[in-house]
Amino acid sequence: MVNLGLETYKTTKLTLTRLLNIGSETYKKIEPHPLTNVPWYFLQKLMALDGTARYIQPQDNEEEDIYQDPDFDFNSIESLHASDSVNPLDFMCAVLHCSDPFLRQHILLKMSMCQFAVPLLVPSGDGSDCTLFLWAMRDIVKRWRPPSRRESRGFIEDHVVNISMPIFSFIRIGEYGLSKSNILNQILSAEGQLHDFFVHSNMSGGNVKRLISNGLVEMSWYFPAGSDSDLFPDCLAIANLRGDLLQYRKQVQFLTKISETVFMYVGGIDDKNQFLSEVDISSDKIFFIINITSNFLKQQMKTFLEKLSLGGHDQNMNKRIFKLNPNASQDRKIAKLLQIHIKKRIAGDKIYGNLDRSAQVASEIGVMVDEHTEECVKTKLLAQQITEDIRDVKDYKKKNMKLQGDFWTQYSRNEKEMCRMKGQGNRSGEEYRSHLIEENLDLRKKQYQEKISDNITTFLEALINLPPVEKMYFLNWMRFYLDSETKRLLMSEGNKQILPDNNLGTEHFLRELGQFYEAECSMIENDKVHISERKWSNLPGIVADLLLNGFPLELMDGQASNIPLHWITDVLTELDTKMEGRYGQASNIPLQWITDVLTELDTKMEGRCRMRVITVLGVQSTGKSTLLNAIFGLQFPVASGRCTRGAFMTLIKVKENFQEELGCEFLLVIDTEGLKSPELASIEDSFEHDNELATLVVGLSDITIINISMENSSEMKDILQIVVHAFLRMKEVGKKPNCQFVHQNVSDVSALEQNMKGKKLLLDQLDEMTKVAAKMESNSDVTKFCDIIDYDLQKNNWYIPGPWHGAPTMASVSLGYSENVYRLKMYLLDFLKLKTNSDCCNIAEFKEWIKSLWDAVKHEKFLFSFRCSLVADAYNQLCIIYSNLEWQFRKAVYSWMTEMENEIKNQLAAQKESDVGIGLNIDIQQILVPQAKKMETAIEEYFESDNKHVKLVENYKEDFMNSVSQLKQELRYYLNIKCQEVIQVEKEKSKIKSIQGNYQKIIEEQVSKLLKRHQEDQSKCNIDELESEFETMWNETLQAFNLSTFEKRNIGQLMLEHLRKEMRNKPGYINKKLINLNNLDKYQTKVFKIKPEYLEGTILQAIKKRFSPEVWNETTRVVDTILDRCHRYVDKTVTTRQDYHNIFCRQLLEIINEGLSDKMTEKYEFKPLLGLKVKLHALGKAAPLFQKMHERFILENDPKSCLEGLKLDYLNTFRQVYEEKDDTIMRAQRFCDLCLKPALCEYVKLNLGKDIVEEITSSEDSIKYGSRTFFQSNLLKNLLEEKNVSEYVEYSLKYETFTINWITKYITDRYQDRRHLDPLITAIVISVSKKIRHVLEDQTFVQHSELEHCLTIFCEMLRKDLVISQNNMSVVTFQNQNSSNGQHFFQYVLSFLPDVENKVQHEFQSLSVEDLLSMVSVKPQEELFKKVFGCGKQCPFCKVPCEAGGADHKEHFASIHRPQGLGEYRDIKTQVLCHEVCTTDVVTERKFKCPETKWELHPYKEYRTIFPDWKIQPDPSIKASVYWKYIFKEYNQQFAKEYAAKEANLPIDWCKITKEQALQSLTTQ
Repeated sequence: MVNLGLETYKTTKLTLTRLLNIGSETYKKIEPHPLTNVPWYFLQKLMALDGTARYIQPQDNEEEDIYQDPDFDFNSIESLHASDSVNPLDFMCAVLHCSDPFLRQHILLKMSMCQFAVPLLVPSGDGSDCTLFLWAMRDIVKRWRPPSRRESRGFIEDHVVNISMPIFSFIRIGEYGLSKSNILNQILSAEGQLHDFFVHSNMSGGNVKRLISNGLVEMSWYFPAGSDSDLFPDCLAIANLRGDLLQYRKQVQFLTKISETVFMYVGGIDDKNQFLSEVDISSDKIFFIINITSNFLKQQMKTFLEKLSLGGHDQNMNKRIFKLNPNASQDRKIAKLLQIHIKKRIAGDKIYGNLDRSAQVASEIGVMVDEHTEECVKTKLLAQQITEDIRDVKDYKKKNMKLQGDFWTQYSRNEKEMCRMKGQGNRSGEEYRSHLIEENLDLRKKQYQEKISDNITTFLEALINLPPVEKMYFLNWMRFYLDSETKRLLMSEGNKQILPDNNLGTEHFLRELGQFYEAECSMIENDKVHISERKWSNLPGIVADLLLNGFPLELMDGQASNIPLHWITDVLTELDTKMEGRYGQASNIPLQWITDVLTELDTKMEGRCRMRVITVLGVQSTGKSTLLNAIFGLQFPVASGRCTRGAFMTLIKVKENFQEELGCEFLLVIDTEGLKSPELASIEDSFEHDNELATLVVGLSDITIINISMENSSEMKDILQIVVHAFLRMKEVGKKPNCQFVHQNVSDVSALEQNMKGKKLLLDQLDEMTKVAAKMESNSDVTKFCDIIDYDLQKNNWYIPGPWHGAPTMASVSLGYSENVYRLKMYLLDFLKLKTNSDCCNIAEFKEWIKSLWDAVKHEKFLFSFRCSLVADAYNQLCIIYSNLEWQFRKAVYSWMTEMENEIKNQLAAQKESDVGIGLNIDIQQILVPQAKKMETAIEEYFESDNKHVKLVENYKEDFMNSVSQLKQELRYYLNIKCQEVIQVEKEKSKIKSIQGNYQKIIEEQVSKLLKRHQEDQSKCNIDELESEFETMWNETLQAFNLSTFEKRNIGQLMLEHLRKEMRNKPGYINKKLINLNNLDKYQTKVFKIKPEYLEGTILQAIKKRFSPEVWNETTRVVDTILDRCHRYVDKTVTTRQDYHNIFCRQLLEIINEGLSDKMTEKYEFKPLLGLKVKLHALGKAAPLFQKMHERFILENDPKSCLEGLKLDYLNTFRQVYEEKDDTIMRAQRFCDLCLKPALCEYVKLNLGKDIVEEITSSEDSIKYGSRTFFQSNLLKNLLEEKNVSEYVEYSLKYETFTINWITKYITDRYQDRRHLDPLITAIVISVSKKIRHVLEDQTFVQHSELEHCLTIFCEMLRKDLVISQNNMSVVTFQNQNSSNGQHFFQYVLSFLPDVENKVQHEFQSLSVEDLLSMVSVKPQEELFKKVFGCGKQCPFCKVPCEAGGADHKEHFASIHRPQGLGEYRDIKTQVLCHEVCTTDVVTERKFKCPETKWELHPYKEYRTIFPDWKIQPDPSIKASVYWKYIFKEYNQQFAKEYAAKEANLPIDWCKITKEQALQSLTTQ
């Protein structure tokens, strides 16, 4: 033990779980040197079913050194090797001594599969005692065809311990000249196919002296295949005792009692008397094989034989003595002789015992039995108690497992029917679904009320109460007994595949417990049972422990093809906490059980349960389970009649030394039932069942192994079609599992050229299947397999020979198989190492994938049914990122526009009209291109980041990139329009300012003349006289101007004229109506209504269509929305306090044209008259507002009023100059009041809107505006709390208007608390003051002294920030007598600046929030609206808004749809509001008609052919629309009244929905 490094495991035994754990050493190929490596070398090879596991070759360098030494004594080679090597039997015994009972069982199973002789009696090591390895052999199963079944081609399969067959034992006395074990190998091997069943001296290491394995009894078997080449007609066992029989009396005694024949090899005998006294030579069981190799031995044997003959009473003694002469081919002759004799001994109808019964014999003679431990005996009795009643499996299950019978089958069918609605008939979709929900609830209630059977109770109590070791014994005993029953049934049915009803395993017991658990969860969820009454809450934790111990857990029910999701996920969650760190088959998954098992697993692992998932898919009985067992050393069942049904998963722990490298704590291996199962071939939709299974497991996997048998090309084509479907679906939902094709049963793996042809042929077939699958999935973008996944001909294909070498019943695992499987395993680990840690999923994510994938596969159209919260979360995250980037882009553009607007105003004010607009397009590009590039780079970086879910939304990358381009185009249009508007409006203003400036110059001249006259007059005037003369001069001058107000224009007429020009190319009757229209007065208060005259066709057709609420309601909604947009534009424009310009009318008409350009008029065949009427209504309502704005502008800019406003400033200047006082302070104060303060106020107006948006998007409410989905959820929660049905009506019918009003109210309410708003104003004022101070303190500015020059520089340096009135500034500089007082002037300005800041802040802080919002340039409500409104498209059925991110997306979707009656839909005949939900309709047989279908009926299931850009996903949880169902049932009467309709007839279950459930449904989307 010490030499082998196993001393640690003498007391703390090596376990199977420990052995199968994957560590850094797993990744290495272990070499058998030094000796401490030998046990691990043996186990590594054995787990991989490598037939060379027992061969320990000497190190090559030692042999080379030996042969290079000319003085070396070659006779010492054997002793040298012996000192540095170990006999295979020794290290096998050592490993078994250090293994726990379950690992021993696994080791012997693997040895048997490799056709190694397995230990039967194992010595204790010191030779004093031995143990019968009966438990260790329990798992070995053999299959053969006896003579009785040769004609029927039937076979028998059973555990070897249960098989009644003759045992032929071989022992020796003395040193026999030939290798006994080699002769045994030849007895069991066909000629020319010698296999080393037993280790012999000619094997590597076989000649090394045995240290602990003497006294070992090994056993091997022969099983006939029912062919003419069979060596023996029936099965038999060969037992082989190692060592001299005189030293191992118990072993000899045991073998003598259980054997049909004992063959004794006789060599040299020293003590004949001892031998004769201890061996019953008279027994006809004992045969002697005597080999005489020398004259001395001849004489010795002659004496011995004489004594045998004389002392015995058997007259046929000579017939039992085989005397052999020396011969080079002696081994083969002996073997043939023994084969003949064995055949004679098994002839006839004898009844033989089996190994199970030999345990009693062992106990009688004092041989220990490994099954006779207290734990094993106790659990055996428990398992017997549970299984002893089994007479008929079907009947047993009906009595003991009622919940997984008809209840579960019907529940599964109903659950799938909810997704497919095939039996709907004439019932409405929601009523039918409600009926199914009620029926399933009733089924769960019946399940819950069922009494648990005594056998299930015993099974459960064992799982709960037994210690871990006893629990594993118990489960193994259960497996053995149930497998035996299955095999008995298999034999009775003529070796046919056992149908599900007659199949029984431990999974059925766990499945029954899972159904009790699911039923209880359902009762609690539906408030039928209080949570305090739970009885089964501990079940997931129990199963999680089993999963941690390597016990396979059923993922998909193989009988009902269903997944108990709550059950499985709760087990996994519990595990995570414990560890630190077909339709025809009623296809379904019990999700509650699955999810709760997973949840429990997660709990047990304390959240540290990152997993990589590997799955195998393939046709039935092609070696999928065998392949997984060989790769990972697992125990998936591979016996006949018990082929895998459904899907099973096994956890393999990754050791800490490999976790960082592999990026996970566990490997989850999923074994699946075979595709193209013969048992399901006759069942309807069996192909669909295979597609569902493949889609599920491929979607869960990081790596999918596609197991292909090269013997059946038609089956290969079928499985490729299934697999391609699965991978295509995964590509569409963002999953990209790796795919490895394993071609089994390849005859010559070395034929590279042939294999390359095969790979190319496979790729051609994959491409062909891809085209078919893409057509079936309605995907035109995919034409070849490489479009779906990254496929490499070299790396993704593995050619592996068949696993078995030799005749089927005696076949060993082929060396080529195990070697290639090992290479595959290393590649899989290499691949997983290369994957980033972010690709690894945890329990919570794995649960979500199970749920989402299974929800989707239950529907007929997977791609349009798939919804996954992980994908949704990743998409929302992407939307949030895009939304933030979009706002940063817009903010940069608005900031640039503010600067540009200031520059344009300053240029026009400075009489530089010719410079305005020069290079404007270039400037626009310079702001747009870098910002767009910045946005694109940020999106690229997000998709290249380590975010583990980013790959799930990679399909949307193009949409968001296109949205950036569209945003850039939108902002380019905005900047062009805005710049043109500013230029046009400011040009008009500059004309007025120019007139005013000219008047000011004349005034200034007159004031200067008056001042000069008084200065020349030596007499001094008092103040009153000066003011009187100034007053006289002022009045005379203004009177001389003959000032008159500006001409007042009729804005309505101007707009009407503009409309005539805009529509001059329309049909003649349009122009005629416009010519006959004198004014817009009648449209100021007129309410727009749809009229038949707006429709094309005859009046009769128009009247017919008028009675379609679809036409009237939608058209009204569209027009109302357009008019609301126009109203918002007008409101925004009239608050700018500017004069009317025709550009405003043009903008209004563009809004209307855009609103009517979405094919709405084409869809409903509207005449151009509709557009005219909409425009007349919009302009009619805008005209009086624009007229009022125009008149206010005239009033505010009246030259006389403006000059009167400056009178006092001129008077003060006149007095100061006359009195020859230093008026620098006064001028500085005047500059601050007349110039700086208005400019600062304008600066606040231009920037406050942006800052409000910035503050909201960075506040605690930012998430509400992060994405459209989040916004919708928050908005609906608020509506639910407010309980105002009129708001729901407006939300449903006028979503755009409602949304912007809601956002406006939110902003108003938020900033009523001035603690949010005033700091923003203060910050803006401080920022611009800082810029002013920076200019005033700039050295290049300070060095100038002339005031006018200084002011010019000051305005130039701040031209992008401030617009300072030139007319007001002329008042400041008028009659400046001290031209060099610039420095002092600005020092005073600097000192007055804080006071200016305070005044500006006070002015804004005294305004109401509503007034502020009306004044700001960038409207925050509109910017937030743009963030959350999106494309504005609505569901064609229920009118919910699209929530897709970006502006340019290929598909529209919404997370929650609603009953169509909320959008005014009703039955035309009865006027009853419709309660159907489109997420239900799209899976029903119902039909719809609308303008897009030309009013012809069209199936809802095929809605995509009519609305290809809408993706309406079926409600997978049957809960997504709970919110709107609750609203409808709460306000059914009010909605009917609002819509002038009759109340909807709502399904009964809607009335049970609570407010809490409605809110919960929003949080789970």
